[in-house]
Order: sequence, then C-alpha cells, then structure tokens
Amino acid sequence: MTTPKRDKFYMPAEYAPHSATIMIWCERGGSWIYGARHAAPVFAEVIKTICAGEKVYLAVSEGKRGEVLSFLKDEVEGGKVILVDIPTDDSWARDMAPTFVVSDTEVRAVDWAFNAWGGDFNGLYKDYKNDDAFAAEFARRYGFKCYSARPFVLEGGSVHSNGAGTVITTGECLLSKGRNPSLTKGEIEQKLKEYLGADRVVWLPYGVAGDETDGHVDNICAFVSQNEVVLGWSEEGVQGERCRADLNVLESAGIKVHKIPFPRNPVCFTQYEVDGFEPEEGEDERTVGEQLAASYVNFYICNAAVLVPQFGDQNDGVAVKILQGLFPSKKVVPVFARQLIVGGGNIHCLTQQIPLPAGKRQKEV
Repeated sequence: MTTPKRDKFYMPAEYAPHSATIMIWCERGGSWIYGARHAAPVFAEVIKTICAGEKVYLAVSEGKRGEVLSFLKDEVEGGKVILVDIPTDDSWARDMAPTFVVSDTEVRAVDWAFNAWGGDFNGLYKDYKNDDAFAAEFARRYGFKCYSARPFVLEGGSVHSNGAGTVITTGECLLSKGRNPSLTKGEIEQKLKEYLGADRVVWLPYGVAGDETDGHVDNICAFVSQNEVVLGWSEEGVQGERCRADLNVLESAGIKVHKIPFPRNPVCFTQYEVDGFEPEEGEDERTVGEQLAASYVNFYICNAAVLVPQFGDQNDGVAVKILQGLFPSKKVVPVFARQLIVGGGNIHCLTQQIPLPAGKRQKEV
C-alpha cells in the first residue's frame, strides 16, 4: 500500500490549470425543486462558461439525457461536454467525485469513503451507495490510477490546497462524529497529509453557521494564491464570532486574508420552494423561513473564468469586485445561484477539477 505523498504526488491549487471539470446533472427530488426545472438552466450556464476553457465530464441518467441535449447540444456534439453514464444519487461532484493529485508527468485519483455528510449520525440521506462508488468508477472508466483512502470519510468540499504543501480545513467538519469518530485529530491530519501530499494542515475552527455539511471549508475560506485566502466575513452575531476565530488562526499561520462579506440579507426558503421538494423517506424536510448557508466564497476557479454565486443582494457586486481584483487575468462571471443554494450547495459544490500534470502547465494565476 502506498500513498500520494510517498509517491511524490500532491493536490494542486484550484487556480492551477485544469484539463477538465467533473459535474453531475440535477435530478434528485429531495434537492432540486419541481423536477429541477429551475435549476437546470443554471447548471447549463455554469457548464457553458467552464467549456470555454476546458472539457466537462457530465454524469447524467438516461432519463435526463434529452434534457441535457436541449441545453447543451452544441457542446456535446463539439466534444466539449462528455456525457458519463455512471449512476449517482445527487449532484454534488465536489464531494463524491475523486480528488486528483499530480506529479510532473501524471494525474492520479484519490477515492475517499462518502457517507452523505454524516452517515448514521447526521447524514442527509440514507441511500448513497451510488455516490460512494462514483469516484473509483470514474477513475477506472477514464484511466486514472486510483489511491484508495478508504475507510476514511472525506468530502472534497472539506479541504482546499494551495498546491505548495498547505491544506486548509475546518475542525467543525472533519472532527464531527459523522466522519471518522474513531480517529484523533492528529490521525486525521496525517491522513490528509498522506493523501493530499501536504506538509501542513491549517485547522479553522468553523465553517458557515447552519451549513448542513457541518461546516465545509469551501463555503468559508479559499486560496486565491499560494499564501493568500478569501474569508467569508461578518461582523455581527454568531457568524461574526466564527469569522474572528477563523481569522486568528489564518493570521497566526502567516496567511494573508482578504475579507469577503456574506450577503447582507438572509437567504431563506419560501413557501413555493418548500412545496417543490420530493424528499425520500427519512430525509429531512425543509421549512419556510429556514436560513440557507449562502456565501460568495463558494466560487469556482476554472481555466476560462471565476464563477461567483449571486443572490440578488446588495453585496453581490461587492463580491464580484473583490474577486476581480484578486484574479485580474481572469473574467469573473456572476451566476444567479438562488436555485443552487435552494438545492443545498452552490457552484463550487457542483464542480470537481481534473488538473494538468505539473510539467504540462503553461502558467498559474
């Protein structure tokens, strides 16, 4: 048994060039309201933007292929979107697709155990066997050598890498009882180092309050360069306390922090949205007025652009301006993401990058 670190492989930063992005079409009734008719155009918009600079592997059921072609016929026929017939239970490619690691000449996959964000302790749905099997099957199907990190449970949204030895995560998520309760913090940290090829793990205390993933880091903090991050920021209340605690950890680690505000107004479920779900038996039901963990930090850096969630809020433009300043050579593309956050996640949650080998990169941001 070997690991990426022993083989001198590592997880690159998201802003390093990609060969492709993995996504999964929207279908699950417990996530996507009214048969995903509101979410589907947003998925298509995201995919088309990504396709301007890289391929998209899009997993889709046979029953939804016609719908996909109605939105993406040109992209599919032009080879920019590759339809994948691996079954899934939901659309969160960030968390169930492989994590990819690289050397100078090769890209390999890492297969973690997936238990629907908490398993029997506080998982979001009971039947997740297709999601759990997706990473290994994708790697096999498309010819990537694959490291198995099982039975270690990890979702891709719970880690960010700067590609230079540092990984950030949150204790709120990775130390939760629904992930790896038999392991100590030190043992979990060692697993991250071995399978992400890292030398240092920076543990933020918290994610976003109310985040049903138990506080994924990709909703609160993300690398924008090797030693700089954006941090979701609030001055007030419980979230303000969380942000200040995270800021203290980042500054103590010598990482430069750029604050990006949360939406000024809470994003909450409406009656229309609640009525549109078709939850499975035992799945949590949504309630009117329930606040969603909306964050501009859940952006995705692809080759062609930086896709930034928008919520119809006064701070939408502020977030775009901040990110455009941090990514001057990229186009920052605002995407109205109400229908994504209603589904339980956002743009970053829907995507998983396949990086280029280090020796094939022409440049980094």
